[in-house]
Amino acid sequence: KQVLDQEIPKEDPISFNFLAKFYPEKVEEELLQEITQHLFFLQVKKQILDEEIYCSPEATVLLASYAVQAKYGDYDPNFHEPGFLAHDELLPKRVLRQYQLTAEMWEEKITAWYAEHRGIARDEAEMNYLKIAQDLEMYGVNYFPIAQNKNHTDLLLGVDAKGIHIYSINNRFSPNKSFEWSAIRNISYSEKELTIKPLDKKAEVFKFFSSQLKVNKLILQLCIGNHDLFMRRRKVDSIEIQQMKAQAREEKARKKMENQRLAREKQLREEAERAKEELERRLFQLEDEARQANEALLRSQEAAELLAEKAQIAEEEAKLLAQNAAEAEQERQRLEITALKTKEEKRLMEQKMREAELIAVKLVKESDRRAKEAEHLKQDLHEAREAERKAKQKLLDITRLNYPHMIKYPQYSPTDTGEANFDKGSIKLDLKDIDLKRLSFEIEKERYQY
Repeated sequence: KQVLDQEIPKEDPISFNFLAKFYPEKVEEELLQEITQHLFFLQVKKQILDEEIYCSPEATVLLASYAVQAKYGDYDPNFHEPGFLAHDELLPKRVLRQYQLTAEMWEEKITAWYAEHRGIARDEAEMNYLKIAQDLEMYGVNYFPIAQNKNHTDLLLGVDAKGIHIYSINNRFSPNKSFEWSAIRNISYSEKELTIKPLDKKAEVFKFFSSQLKVNKLILQLCIGNHDLFMRRRKVDSIEIQQMKAQAREEKARKKMENQRLAREKQLREEAERAKEELERRLFQLEDEARQANEALLRSQEAAELLAEKAQIAEEEAKLLAQNAAEAEQERQRLEITALKTKEEKRLMEQKMREAELIAVKLVKESDRRAKEAEHLKQDLHEAREAERKAKQKLLDITRLNYPHMIKYPQYSPTDTGEANFDKGSIKLDLKDIDLKRLSFEIEKERYQY
């Protein structure tokens, strides 16, 4: 049929997507030509972004970094400024909704991986992308809704390069049952019924039902094509395939050598640019050092003139200080002489004070001694007077006894020589006259000295 006679959206212009119908088991071995690899890379990338193939958030960031490397080449911080990925679709919308991150944060994460891929060519980046994608659970699987009976649809049938798989309706990752192509003897359909006959004749024949007849036709076509490729991959390659692989290896080797040569030239160019930048930086540094040296020379000349003025001022100040020092030395000598005089006067004063203190102590001692002697003399005087009184009394008593007719008697005076002479009777009394005289004399002498 013509394209416009088929069931396609009637829109202007009409968009077509030419997709690979059968997926390779190992992309590195089966995708020989670079154009085939590039188209298959675009197809798988679109399926991941459209969420037809599930991919974890961490893996999507890594895949996005390889996609950026394939598109932009090596990372250059001077050229790839923040925001250069703003118009590229790199992550599934499911991942963007899952995490509350801004576009700038996602770009920063992708750029961190992107910077690690330096030196990887475009075809290598695309191949690394496909190597990661082919290990995903939903890679290369075509899903069809089926039922185990005519009334209830509750299963999914998946066809890929390795066989047929039966999934539950809500789980497209882990199949409930699988049939490898090497274990299937026959696949057939009758209207909406699909029959899978295992190679083991004793095993149970599986029958499923689809909603439309054309779905069964498509399932059968996919099964035939994938089975044929499955068997062909396990046989010796034909001469044509061997020639293609040889050409691909030669092309890869040539590109590798070309890339190495370009990498060396790029490295040499970068080194030359770095050397040029270093020379320019060094030249600028030398010019800056020369400018600074000129400025320093001017400053040193000014400083020299200023130092000359300061030296003259310092010389005048030195003369003045020398004169002041001489005057200060004279004043110091005068003060030393004065201090010596003062010290001598102080010494004499201290000596006089010590002598005065000794004299005062001696006077105090002498005063105490005189006071004690006076006390003893008073006591002796008192005893002498008491003895004198007793002697008088005794004399009077004797006189009265011997001369009772005598009423009056001459008074005794301590100043007398000690003799008691009585006119009447010519009586001479001996009352130890010598002791009394001596005692009276001593008393008068001590009283006079005191």
